Amino acid sequence: MAARLRLVAGNLLKACGLLGCLYLFICSLDVLSSAFQLLGSRLAGDIFRDNVVLSNPMAGLVIGVLVTALVQSSSTSSSIVVSMVAAKLLTVRASVPIIMGVNVGTSITSTLVSMAQSGDRDEFQRAFSGSAVHGIFNWLTTLVMLPLESATALLERVSELALGAASLEPGAQVPDILKVLTKPLTHLIVQLDSDVIVGSITDNATTSSLIKQWCSSTGQPTKGNSSDCGDSGPCEDRNGTAPADRLPCQHLFAGTELTDLAVGFILLAGSLLVLCSCLVLIVKLLNSVLRGRVAQAVKTIINAEFPFPLGWLSGYLALLVGAGLTFVLQSSSVLTAAIVPLMGVGVISLDRAYPLLLGSNIGTTTTALLAALASPAERILSALQVALIHFFFNLAGILLWYPVPALRLPIQLARHFAAVTARYRWVAGAYLLLGFLLLPLAVFGLSLAGATVLAAVGGPLVGLVLLVILVTILQRRRPAWLPARLRSWAWLPIWLHSLEPWDRLVTRCCPCKACSPSQATTKEAHCYENPEVLTSQQL
Repeated sequence: MAARLRLVAGNLLKACGLLGCLYLFICSLDVLSSAFQLLGSRLAGDIFRDNVVLSNPMAGLVIGVLVTALVQSSSTSSSIVVSMVAAKLLTVRASVPIIMGVNVGTSITSTLVSMAQSGDRDEFQRAFSGSAVHGIFNWLTTLVMLPLESATALLERVSELALGAASLEPGAQVPDILKVLTKPLTHLIVQLDSDVIVGSITDNATTSSLIKQWCSSTGQPTKGNSSDCGDSGPCEDRNGTAPADRLPCQHLFAGTELTDLAVGFILLAGSLLVLCSCLVLIVKLLNSVLRGRVAQAVKTIINAEFPFPLGWLSGYLALLVGAGLTFVLQSSSVLTAAIVPLMGVGVISLDRAYPLLLGSNIGTTTTALLAALASPAERILSALQVALIHFFFNLAGILLWYPVPALRLPIQLARHFAAVTARYRWVAGAYLLLGFLLLPLAVFGLSLAGATVLAAVGGPLVGLVLLVILVTILQRRRPAWLPARLRSWAWLPIWLHSLEPWDRLVTRCCPCKACSPSQATTKEAHCYENPEVLTSQQL
């Protein structure tokens, strides 16, 4: 009896610890988003104000990726686009590539979360496959829809038809369920005025601080600050006389003399520390709880399939569940960041996580639709059209890459990419830097020189990449169709067709050999990749 009580008490404590870590994890994501907004809002405003560059679809796409990666919030990026369209600073057609880039940039959060599980090879492979499948889906959808939209304006026309057929009822309110739980803690740390980002684009008010200083007498934040901050110095008027109808905000950085950049770095370091710590604790608690029959029961329930011949409905049910959870949580980042650790411990399979992640893309657009209905009367049409474009873009991606099992390329590519990343773990960092920073910056820099320069430099490179992909596929599927010399890449220098030389270089440059796999991991990888060795071992 005493042993059973200890077991029940232990499980209860683990459940409470798991819920507490999950709460702090979600709050740290909110603070992390605030930190990135403080660090990148100025650059985001400068980028969005360059209307000449935004007229180029490729430039608009990479700007959406860069800005969403900078502010770590697709809703903030979308609100900027909506405000620019409503203020006639941006046409609806020019906003479509930016919305696509926003959709791509939001997948960076799940990639960062998966890297916290890089200590274990198998867990990291499963977790990274979940984050990679989300990013690959968004990139593949963009690669198909961007040329189609540039040629036919399909999404713009469909959104116009849907807008014309709908009966508008302004004033709908967005549910605020998750924020009600996180605000008591996050608002004690920092409060930001997101309208300053939009105002810096529409009104050129670039000197206001994002950190809110004055709140209303009811304790709720008011729009706008009573002080202005310079770009290179501390705020001089933050501690001035309070207006008669306002009270100072009660958060950690209220009345601080630090610049937005300094506060952003402090919040970034603290939120990343809390996020990684909570994630490690969540994984360890899940590993201790989900063992034996409990783990098998949870896996069976989550990955259950409908009986034949209705098995195909299971994925669509998971898609609806993902959309519903995202709508309730009001954040696709929170849902994807929660799914990735569960994939790492083996609770959710990649095949089941795929429709959940696609549903999260749909769920975040429904929240944007409700937010557009709450817009002022003079902005509601443009706000709704941008939100509808976002919705139809994600819906087109689902129709492309989900109904036909043979076309679920993101799953196959994510599995292969995760296997490579699990063996060479530095590839995850390279993927983050190249996919979300360096390549977008390079395309943006070329777009500044004009569309002709971008086409002259980017066209041959894209053609070369497509040719290499085609030859590689033929090497594996139809080698007889290729000349003898092209049936393998062995005639190229080894650093052009193998990651081994790059791995030795990274391992040699990495301090304390932190990037090199342990001897046990190397041996395990050797067994995984050599079936002859594996079958020769005794069971």
